[in-house]
Amino acid sequence: MTASYFRNERDDHTLQPTALVNEVYIRLGDQDSNNVVSRNHFFGVASRLMRQILVDHARTKRAGKRGGDWSRVTLSSVHGESSAREVDIVVLDEVLSWLEALNEGYARLVELRFFSGLTSVEAGEILGVSRTDLARRWRIIKAWLIDELRGRQNT
Repeated sequence: MTASYFRNERDDHTLQPTALVNEVYIRLGDQDSNNVVSRNHFFGVASRLMRQILVDHARTKRAGKRGGDWSRVTLSSVHGESSAREVDIVVLDEVLSWLEALNEGYARLVELRFFSGLTSVEAGEILGVSRTDLARRWRIIKAWLIDELRGRQNT
């Protein structure tokens, strides 16, 4: 999962895949009340933890540089383009938080696809959604997400 995230990341990113995996592992161990009960549950929890860790890291970097060194990641899986497009991870987190308030299932799908690097089929299995329904949902989410990200990053 971390390899899929860092594959499109800048070479000088200060958080390394091994450190991200270690942090996820530590946080999983700290969640005594949320014991992982299945593979699907693991991917759900791990993707949420990776999102939190990456956003915290990006916010720390941004605060340290007074906004001059924003952490950027690619979101080619959302854009469906062959060339990677950079997206500010903090802006993505804000958009996903807003989407969670509107439709938590849609936000979980983006989280699983982007932060966990899962395919549509794998994410559909975890969410218990048929391929047809997942394809419909993904088209809706992708269009909405592209529009929101463009609007927030251009301001």
